[in-house]
Amino acid sequence: MTTEATTPPVAELAAGSVLRDCLQWFAREKRWINERHLELCRIPAPTFQERPRAEWMAGQFREAGWEARIDRAGNVLASCAARESPRLAMTAHLDTVLSPRTAEEITVASDGKFRGPGVADNGAGLAGLLAVAQAIQACGAAREFPGLLLVANVGEEGEGNLSGMRYLCRAAGLAGKVRAFLVLDGPGAEHITCRALVSRRFELAVTGPGGHSWSDYGVGNPVHALSRAVALFAEHVAHWNGGGPRSSFNFGTMEGGASVNSIPTLARAKVDLRSESESRVEEMSALLTGSFERAVETENDRARAGKVTARVREIGFRPGGSLTEEAPILTCLRAVDAHLGIRAQTDCASTDANIPLSLGMQAVSIGAGGSGAGAHTASEWFHPDGRELGLKRVLLTLASLLRHGSR
Repeated sequence: MTTEATTPPVAELAAGSVLRDCLQWFAREKRWINERHLELCRIPAPTFQERPRAEWMAGQFREAGWEARIDRAGNVLASCAARESPRLAMTAHLDTVLSPRTAEEITVASDGKFRGPGVADNGAGLAGLLAVAQAIQACGAAREFPGLLLVANVGEEGEGNLSGMRYLCRAAGLAGKVRAFLVLDGPGAEHITCRALVSRRFELAVTGPGGHSWSDYGVGNPVHALSRAVALFAEHVAHWNGGGPRSSFNFGTMEGGASVNSIPTLARAKVDLRSESESRVEEMSALLTGSFERAVETENDRARAGKVTARVREIGFRPGGSLTEEAPILTCLRAVDAHLGIRAQTDCASTDANIPLSLGMQAVSIGAGGSGAGAHTASEWFHPDGRELGLKRVLLTLASLLRHGSR
């Protein structure tokens, strides 16, 4: 915690007539926020196909009085005035792991829960972005947020590999201008992600000549080799007694073959390796490669003809990084939490904040209020109860950062 002398005067900020009106706007306009939330979630935005939702978001920003454009990466950038040099960016990712096939898949249950793919991750974050944008302009508070840039970015999920945030931080002409990033990712107000979870993602592919399951039996089988590799890796990790930082792995997809009576010509899998330690991820990567090589050798030793060949391709890397306890962005956020009575825990996760944190920049990822669960599944849900508190937290953090923490 910061000392009283260095704690930003959040109560003074909140008591100002303009910001007070903004904070009250969130309560007055709950219905508007909920309607925008549902509307945006009904626009499919799988990774690499975010353009329709990006265009909708840009239109919403313009209607609210912001200057908005879509950059070369597909990110939506909105500012109060083009002449202002951005100092602080608030972002929320556009893409979802699963997408609704029809608008009717996004529903509101009798208990008030929003249900459907992406309603929490990241419908909650995008709705929060729009709510803040609308509140600032509706209450005439633009002067209170000089240098604020709002961003709806692409490529956070899956194989997007944080492409939108990479572009913002390295290639968009913003490098050296934006000093801090406040990332809205999902619901809630109980966490502050200030440590970046390291991850590497690989595609494993095995190819072979294929053939008839009876007459060509004995030919090297790509599915057999790949399955053996997965089992070898999982067995070694399960018996890994090295201790150390928390880590995980997941074989998220496996595919191959054409029919039950055909020897496959191709088998392929994608795996996600994560750890709080970059060195542990490297150890897991080496173990994965070694297990794959052993599995292919075993299959070829058993094959009477027609050997298999293998390829490992990296399809994603999310670098690590962390804030110090004295970082101004943490000081501001904790002061806001103290003012609002929020008890939040710091944690380590994989978010858009990974990129600025890895570059030594100030960044945190927080929820945008409300509650939810089931992210990345067909049973995902979000409930707007508690959203108002989360949005107040966001707005006061932005105001505090622009006065005290992003210079």
